[in-house]
Amino acid sequence: MQLSLLNLESFAVRLQAERKGQGLSRSQAAAVCNVSTSFIRDAESAPERCSLGKLLLLMQGLGLSLAVENWSQGGQEPNPAPAQFGTPSVVLGPPPEDSAP
Repeated sequence: MQLSLLNLESFAVRLQAERKGQGLSRSQAAAVCNVSTSFIRDAESAPERCSLGKLLLLMQGLGLSLAVENWSQGGQEPNPAPAQFGTPSVVLGPPPEDSAP
């Protein structure tokens, strides 16, 4: 299941739902994801205060991936006609099937 994130609040709700859906307490998730229990609390209540690196550790530990869509290709400047690209969005979901270690 993928979720387009409109804001950080929906991101926090999705993280908490995923953790609870896997039957993990905050302590268990912290151990699996190599972050602190207080970080799990912060990520689920105020992700704007969290570092991206640790958020990515949490997501990876929960088996999630993060993709940014509708950005320019190849690091080039976006086309001056934004309607052609749409609004950038962030998608949170399971890792792609071809990303198995």
